[in-house]
Amino acid sequence: MGNSPVKSYKKLYPQIYSWENLETAYRKARKGKRKYEAVADFEYAWESQLLRLQEELINQSYQPGPYHSFYIHEPKRRLISAAPFGDRVVHHALCRVIEPIFEGRFIYDSYANRKGKGTHKALDRCTTFARRYKYVLQCDVKQHFPAIDHLIMRQTLAKYIACPDTMALIDKILTSGIGVLAEEYEMVYFPGDDLSAALRPRGLPIGNLTSQFWSNCYLNLLDHFIKRELKCLAYIRYVDDFLLFAHDKYILHRWRAAIIEFLSSLRLLIHAERALPRPVSEGIPFLGFVVYPDHRRVKSRKVVAYRRRLKKVRTAYQQGLIEQDAVVASIRGWLAHISYGDTYALAEQIIGEAGKTPYALVPHAVGLE
Repeated sequence: MGNSPVKSYKKLYPQIYSWENLETAYRKARKGKRKYEAVADFEYAWESQLLRLQEELINQSYQPGPYHSFYIHEPKRRLISAAPFGDRVVHHALCRVIEPIFEGRFIYDSYANRKGKGTHKALDRCTTFARRYKYVLQCDVKQHFPAIDHLIMRQTLAKYIACPDTMALIDKILTSGIGVLAEEYEMVYFPGDDLSAALRPRGLPIGNLTSQFWSNCYLNLLDHFIKRELKCLAYIRYVDDFLLFAHDKYILHRWRAAIIEFLSSLRLLIHAERALPRPVSEGIPFLGFVVYPDHRRVKSRKVVAYRRRLKKVRTAYQQGLIEQDAVVASIRGWLAHISYGDTYALAEQIIGEAGKTPYALVPHAVGLE
């Protein structure tokens, strides 16, 4: 980023509460979720609901509501916290205005929650680097979302957002998440901390659009450290999982130590015990696949999980709880995902298992008869 002055943005707030922005945010927030009661209730009188939100934003009386939290267990156990639907509309409205400010500052090889990126492009990039380099250092941030520090998060955003009203809205959303992930966070003390460090506000609720975006902003600091300071030419990050490639294990060991030190300044840790350089020829477990220089395999755990899910879908169909279209959609989605690996035999097995059920038309419906 050099020594050039940082451009900051003012007068953003009217863009956030403009009717056009709120209406677009509402339509984005409801996409794929119109079957849920909370969304249907909002949609029944959506214009008056948006007018209420707009008025609250204009007079700054808007306050986020309580989260509804629940656990999911795939791919791992995580606490998901869903904000009320009106708050999700506000999250979309905010991100539509401030996201472009940061998007141009993200590195090319950051792949999560960005237009034109995603898991499959991250896998392709991983394959490219695995073919070019001999060794890989794979790291993941320990208790990432629960550990994100609100003061550092706010400073990161305020560096570019010079609009007090917009920052006040950001503060309200940040504050609404305090304590939501408290039980998921194991306290860590960093150099210079005293006992009051335990009181520092932290945590971004998993499930908020703002959390996904702000996570990228937070770890963008790490991205630029790795690219600019360590001068790593082959680096990929997807949320809190990241890979560094090199021809020399010694360099990766040195980078590992530097990353641990840098992340300490962000009040984050990696799982250091498993972050060790290894040959790419051993395979790189990444985003549900194991990536080799010349092929990819689906992680066995993912296959087991999907077979478990397929069994539940099959049972629901047999009991008349779902239509065949739901079965087809489940299988088609899974096949589309695993098609990014060398999985023809696995696809045939899944179709075969589906064919054991009364819905014999499934193979034809998914185009694999």
